[in-house]
Amino acid sequence: MKIQFIGATHEVTGSCTLLEVGGRQYLVDCGMEQGVDVFENVPLPVAPGNIEAVFLTHAHIDHSGMLPKLYKDGFQGPIYATLETANLCSIMLKDSAHIQMSESEWRTRKAERAGEPAVEPVYDLEDALGAISLFRPCGYGEPLRVAEGIVVRFTDIGHLLGSACIELWLTEGEQTRKIVFSGDVGNLNQPIINDPQKVEETDYLVIESTYGNRLHEAPGDVVTELAACLQRTFDRGGSVIIPSFAVGRTQEMLYAIREIKQKGLVHGHQGFPVYVDSPLAVEATGIFLQCDLSCLDQQTTELVRLGINPLWFDGLCLSVTPEDSKLINENHRPKVILSASGMCEAGRIRHHLKHNLWRQECMILFVGYQAENSLGRRLQDGAKTVRLFGEDIAVHAEIASLHGTSGHADQDGLIGWLQGFKEKPKTVYVNHGDDDACKAFQQLLTQMGYHAEAPYSGTEYDLLTDRMTVYTESKPISREQISQGTARARAVYADLLAAAEELLALVKTRKGRTNKENAKFASQIRSLIEKWRD
Repeated sequence: MKIQFIGATHEVTGSCTLLEVGGRQYLVDCGMEQGVDVFENVPLPVAPGNIEAVFLTHAHIDHSGMLPKLYKDGFQGPIYATLETANLCSIMLKDSAHIQMSESEWRTRKAERAGEPAVEPVYDLEDALGAISLFRPCGYGEPLRVAEGIVVRFTDIGHLLGSACIELWLTEGEQTRKIVFSGDVGNLNQPIINDPQKVEETDYLVIESTYGNRLHEAPGDVVTELAACLQRTFDRGGSVIIPSFAVGRTQEMLYAIREIKQKGLVHGHQGFPVYVDSPLAVEATGIFLQCDLSCLDQQTTELVRLGINPLWFDGLCLSVTPEDSKLINENHRPKVILSASGMCEAGRIRHHLKHNLWRQECMILFVGYQAENSLGRRLQDGAKTVRLFGEDIAVHAEIASLHGTSGHADQDGLIGWLQGFKEKPKTVYVNHGDDDACKAFQQLLTQMGYHAEAPYSGTEYDLLTDRMTVYTESKPISREQISQGTARARAVYADLLAAAEELLALVKTRKGRTNKENAKFASQIRSLIEKWRD
């Protein structure tokens, strides 16, 4: 009976842990690494076709995003998750597949021009659909015997709709051990979903450490703060642009705006429109509206029982097609625009920034974490100009951030959840946090009397003897490896800018040509723009 750590070891993304019980292999999570890789991960030491099942904590891509690749490589077993996680994955994995395919097409075009072979996507839509077909939805709180020697139970962890910590009872011969995987522990008092539920007993615990070395700011009144942002922006004739993650954060903002409208907290602008400009967010909102009431907190459940839709209100407009999206900025009536991506790195939000960043009456309101070097972080840090679609855009809009909207428990929240166990686990394995957070949280737990480990990728433990069987040291990815990708990206982007400048230079030589020729040329350029518009 063994556990081996594969991904999200001293890193925040790419969650993946291998269990061996009775000679059979199982995975807990199968996530995609996102952002800059810091440490090398060992490859999965077993063929995907030999994995019996996957247990999934929640739908976020850093926990679920490699399931289609696992399917592509031969996995055919069941994927156990809550019903809401299965429903969210049915849209998120397809969306991820479209991203993989688009990136592959772009890289292939570059490769072909260089005489190199085509680039295969990590996975495609068929792989995503295959993985989705393997989901086996489970309810909260229901022990389920899924195989010989394996019993699983999902407990609400309050991070995202359907998110769960996973309790596993593992049996070999006459010996049984219990291990709990925290998944991502949610923050307290989030709207819509329940607070994290505690677990009372376990032999072993695998716990995340995203905020293992940090505390959140004192929570504010999100509704009051948001209403104040809307009021002052609308009063000066501007719009509020909210870069928002499509799943989770967008629904929280809709919940808050519904309350603002219901209570009349914004004066003089009755009926102000709110646009959700993200196809994925629109689909996700539908899943939130159809979920089981047991997934919702007491306040939201009461609204539903009173016949009040918690995420819907007069003036809400859902934009799905590119044409819908373009129409939003054609009038300057004060409005709210919720659009992805949350860090402004891609998606339709970049078009809304282009149209509104230079307008001093507008506000760009951040409601989530902005990673270092992201466009969102640069705006938060006071950038005076940013480059969007080949243009330098002046930043005259007000840049603001909404406090108290984190979906992760901070250090105190993690400790509070951990102290729900009646007895200390034999061993606490700390993962899913950057190197500093992971080490700091391990050290804190050790000081508190826990036996805490912070294993690197490849480290393995025997759960029957509570001993390490394989030790691996950290394998940092060299600066050269990290910068290689960055340098390549810069070179490609520089090439793109150079091509755009060549096109502009060519356009300037067209003065004096016939109207017919120039109209045809302009039409071709617009077609090219539409083809590549986010």
